[in-house]
Amino acid sequence: MPELEDKLAINTIDARMAAKMFLAGAGKLESQKERINDLNVFPVPDGDTGTNMTLTIMSAAHEVDALESPTFATLAKAVSGGSLKGARGNSGVIFSQLCRGFSKEMEGIEHLDVKRIARAAQRACETAYKAVMKPKEGTILTVAKGVAEKARELAGETSDVEEALRAIIEHAEYVLSKTPDMLPVLKEAGVVDSGGQGLVCVLHGFFEALTGKDTGLVIEGKAKISAPTGGVDGGSDIKFGYCTEFIIKLNKEFSETDEMEFKEFLNDMGDSIVCVALDDIVKVHVHTNHPGEVFERGLSYGQLTRMKVDNMREEHETNRLVSDEEVAEARKNEAERDRLPVAFLSVVAGDGLAHIFKDQGAAGIISGGQTMNPSTNDILEAAGKINAETIFVLPNNSNIILAATQAAELCTDSELVVIPTKTVPQGIAATFAFDPHGSAEEIKEGMLENITMVRSGQVTYAVRDTTIDGTDIKKGDYIAINDDGLAASKEDIEAAVFEMLDKMVDDESELISIYFGADVKSEEAEALFAKIQERYPKLEADLQEGGQPVYYYFVSVE
Repeated sequence: MPELEDKLAINTIDARMAAKMFLAGAGKLESQKERINDLNVFPVPDGDTGTNMTLTIMSAAHEVDALESPTFATLAKAVSGGSLKGARGNSGVIFSQLCRGFSKEMEGIEHLDVKRIARAAQRACETAYKAVMKPKEGTILTVAKGVAEKARELAGETSDVEEALRAIIEHAEYVLSKTPDMLPVLKEAGVVDSGGQGLVCVLHGFFEALTGKDTGLVIEGKAKISAPTGGVDGGSDIKFGYCTEFIIKLNKEFSETDEMEFKEFLNDMGDSIVCVALDDIVKVHVHTNHPGEVFERGLSYGQLTRMKVDNMREEHETNRLVSDEEVAEARKNEAERDRLPVAFLSVVAGDGLAHIFKDQGAAGIISGGQTMNPSTNDILEAAGKINAETIFVLPNNSNIILAATQAAELCTDSELVVIPTKTVPQGIAATFAFDPHGSAEEIKEGMLENITMVRSGQVTYAVRDTTIDGTDIKKGDYIAINDDGLAASKEDIEAAVFEMLDKMVDDESELISIYFGADVKSEEAEALFAKIQERYPKLEADLQEGGQPVYYYFVSVE
């Protein structure tokens, strides 16, 4: 019997099995993303850890799925590169760094065994910890460290990969269960760390694929990661001629059934399909011959914004009139002639806020924020459209700073300087230090100083019952959050705003700025603004339409 057990033991994993395991991990995480979103401590309607981690791993999964005959070298490149560029939110960036560190140990090998897995897990952990300026225990980092420690222990005890992975997962779940003891805010909210839960989900997917319980992730619409259909000899070979992009601002629930039916419709209309549903928006990309019909279908779910249609056949024919060398030389000369010494780009959601940043001189706007964190690659692409030596990036959200920092490390065309603005008011304050004729160092110093001069607040609603900082929150309550955390939870929105403002205003305050969101009528905002002016008569006050989703009001006090 012992001989039979030795024969059945899985002592090594080849690259094909490793790829299958990764896809299964991605699929497992995707299936659990909403459950993970619900673990966010603040019960706001944009809890997005599960979504961010899923989008991060899916970026890598698409590249892995495109490998026809994977080797560990090509697999490592796909996993590392895909996750780094697709990373969204703090949890997604940390996960991408785990992938990056693990992938380093896969380069140049022919198989994975328990000892190699242990070394890779340790390197993954070290890489992720280094990526975070102030690592905090009780998070995904703690679970990753537990995985590395258990793997190192098992490397001296067993050569069976299945046995080792089972024990690693059990220990990871144990460490995850202890995260509330490390972070009191988790214990008070009655949840474990959401990022750590995401990592455990991925490990479960790995194990299911290894043991034959899962066939891996089926990537829908593979064409979206391939080159556009068409040969090099003529635009007439392009099957679907119009690159069509838009965002749907939902006016009703977009259920899983709706999403499936819409994707089926898009598949019938064309190829190169991307359809991503995030909270109250749906991001759509498709190559089609009938963009009007696609827009019409999108309108059945809500309002359309950021609509864009490009004629790919026309572009192809135009490009054929000159050689590639001529195009490259012309672009190079134009770039050198028009290159700016400094510029800045800003991440922001809401047309009103976008106009404010543009009026302040923003060379680029990345549409996103708390409801839709842009990826590292989104930031790189936005920076790539700005012809400047130094580009300042204003994330305007604490959950975007790591992705921006990662983009700065990967950018080669310009120097990206991340100004760690955690809120929109901080971002607006930073813009006042931007001088297109000033030195990069002076601008950086001025922006960093300005963000310390403003206090920020925001008002949204609670999506579940919970307790934070000793305050009981009921589902549907209006909750106000400032730089110090939860500031108020009230049944009345004005009461929430004033309780928050009372905590933000002091004897040195001079200005209150209010930015009202997409779900607030202008007359409602003006009525509240009048009461604010009456309550704080010695302070200047300013009211502007921000148009941001989810958050009724952004507030700043200077």
